[in-house]
Amino acid sequence: MHIHRLGAYSWLLATPLFLAANLITGLAWRNPPFSWAINNISDLGNVTCGMWDTTRPREVCSPWHVAMNSAMIATGVLLALGVLLTWSALGPGVAARTVQLLTLAGAVGYILAGAYPADVNENNHFLGALLIFVLANVGMLVASLARRSPILGSMRHLSLALGLTGLAGTALFLAQVDLGFGVGGMERIAVFPLLIWTAAVAVRLAPLRLGRRGSPGRPIVSNPVRSAHHGTQGRR
Repeated sequence: MHIHRLGAYSWLLATPLFLAANLITGLAWRNPPFSWAINNISDLGNVTCGMWDTTRPREVCSPWHVAMNSAMIATGVLLALGVLLTWSALGPGVAARTVQLLTLAGAVGYILAGAYPADVNENNHFLGALLIFVLANVGMLVASLARRSPILGSMRHLSLALGLTGLAGTALFLAQVDLGFGVGGMERIAVFPLLIWTAAVAVRLAPLRLGRRGSPGRPIVSNPVRSAHHGTQGRR
C-alpha cells in the first residue's frame, strides 16, 4: 500500500472516531443528560463531577471521560500521521507547506486537549483548543490559496468555505454568541470544519497509485485497442 494512501486512511479514520466518541460518551450522561447545544466538547472529558465554568455554569459529569480523552488523543495522532504521510502528495509551494504545518498544529491541539482535561489543567487544555480553533482553521484559508498544489487547488472553494465557517464559529463561541445553536453548538461549528476538510482531502488522495517512475499519479489503465492490436500481431 502506498504511503500516501496510509495517510489518507488515517485522515478518513479520524473523523468517524471523533464523532463516535462524542456520541457514545454523551449517551453515558444521566443527570443531567448531555446536550450538544449547552455542553462543550471538553465537558465529555472532565474527570470529576460537579458544577463547572464560572462564566457559564453547568453541571458536568462524564462517566466515560477516559474514552473521550483517549479518542481525542487518537484523533490527534491520526491527523498528525495524515499530515506526515501525505507530505509530498499535496505538491510544491510555500502555501502547501504552510497548510500542512497549521494542520499539524491542529493535530497537536487534539492531543493536548485529550491529555489535559479542562478540569485537570485548564491552561494546557485551552492552548490545545486554540490550536484547533485558530491555526487549523487558518490553515484551510491558506489551502484556498495553494494554487501550485493540484489537490488543494481543485478544492479551493471548499477550503475557503470551511475555513471561514470555522473561524466565524470560533469568534462567536469565544464571545458566547450562539445564534440559536447554543454555545456548545457554536463550538462544534468551530471544530468540525477541520475534520470535514481532512476527510475531503483524504478522498482525493486515497485513489493515488504509483506511476511507472515511482511517483504518485493517475492509475495506469491499459489501452484495450492497443492490447488487441498487439494480440493480433502476436498470432501472425
